[in-house]
Amino acid sequence: MSSLTSKYIEIQNVEQTFKTKKGPFCALKNVNLTVAKGEFVALIGHSGCGKSTLLNLIAGLTRPTEGSLICANREIAGPGPERSVVFQNHSLLPWLTCFENVYLAVERVFSSSENKAQLKARTDAVLAMVGLTAAAQKRPGEISGGMKQRVGIARALSMEPKVLLLDEPFGALDALTRAKLQDELLAIVDKTHSTVVMVTHDVDEAVLLSDRIVMMTNGPQATIGEVLDIQLARPRNRVALAESTQYLAYRKAVIDFLYTRQAHVEKLTA
Repeated sequence: MSSLTSKYIEIQNVEQTFKTKKGPFCALKNVNLTVAKGEFVALIGHSGCGKSTLLNLIAGLTRPTEGSLICANREIAGPGPERSVVFQNHSLLPWLTCFENVYLAVERVFSSSENKAQLKARTDAVLAMVGLTAAAQKRPGEISGGMKQRVGIARALSMEPKVLLLDEPFGALDALTRAKLQDELLAIVDKTHSTVVMVTHDVDEAVLLSDRIVMMTNGPQATIGEVLDIQLARPRNRVALAESTQYLAYRKAVIDFLYTRQAHVEKLTA
């Protein structure tokens, strides 16, 4: 990590309290975290631990009740194309083709500096990166769930974001499709050197993809319980890692935190 900018994203003393019919609900309390430029960080914990709330704060979709969030030395005051989000629900416009769904994002960010031919080339390139060239003219209703998630990832990448934010992007997919998209995401991140923050419930996914795993305590008033450094060389190969004692040790450490130290009735994917 020595070559990375150590404080690209800064989360400082963040608290998030929501108003409810039963009174104030404190979802997050005293959250402090820094993310280096080019780092892949996974947020993991039981449901209700504030993972998605924290991701939404980094995205600028909500503002903290207390504390501050900074990205590239600028306060996060709202959404921006430098921070792209991919949700579990791909949120594609069903009446547009895959190409058109991505082109909309490209046009929004680059139309003031590029002509239509350049915008089209940019869209074609990012669709090719996620393996969707052949499906470019199909609409969301004509493609699989995994392909829809690829369109969502392509749309996010098309804006050349400084930060890619992923909210359980593979959570609704079958195991084989999820594994394939995880491998593709590894390849994309290796190529783009993106800074990534991802919410996940999946222990193996977190260990496979991440440089660090941020483990959240149970809510309410959830906070960061432990941060685990993942010292596995890149590029990573899931087949080779399956027999790695280091990989298995990281996996055990996360499971121990979630099941023993933060015992919960809910079962996680392990």
